[in-house]
Amino acid sequence: MGQTNPSTMLRDSGYSYSWQRPGRQKEISAAFRGFLLLGLLLVCASGSSSTIKLAQRQASLDSAGQDHVTWVAQALTRMETIKPGLTRKDLLKAFATEGGLSTGLQRTFVSRDCPYFKVDVDFEPVGRPSRDADGRGTVVEDARDIILGISRPYLQFTHAD
Repeated sequence: MGQTNPSTMLRDSGYSYSWQRPGRQKEISAAFRGFLLLGLLLVCASGSSSTIKLAQRQASLDSAGQDHVTWVAQALTRMETIKPGLTRKDLLKAFATEGGLSTGLQRTFVSRDCPYFKVDVDFEPVGRPSRDADGRGTVVEDARDIILGISRPYLQFTHAD
């Protein structure tokens, strides 16, 4: 039998050729895999520690913050009691009028809990026509007017007249 060339043995075994002796390449690959595994474990550990820190931060939400969340939920619940078919009088239990451009049948209202919570409301007039003799929309408001539509509550700074 003839002699085997070390470079051919390395190439055929799947390892790359290097100036080092054949067994050394395998040792480096094993060491490199170990280093990668260690790095991966460190990344996973740091990721889980940040998840734990986030959970701890959320759990330690101070009572004032929790009170704010509860207050907002209660305000939204009150606002959502107003539905089409109710009267302007019913609406005014939870909302107040806001300044700005409006008509007697279309107006923006602000929550009595916070003037930054708003809704836009359309009404059907009761006991009077929706337009005057010249075809203009009525500016008269009546507590008996029926809510035709109400927007979803939204946040916006107040408007001044």
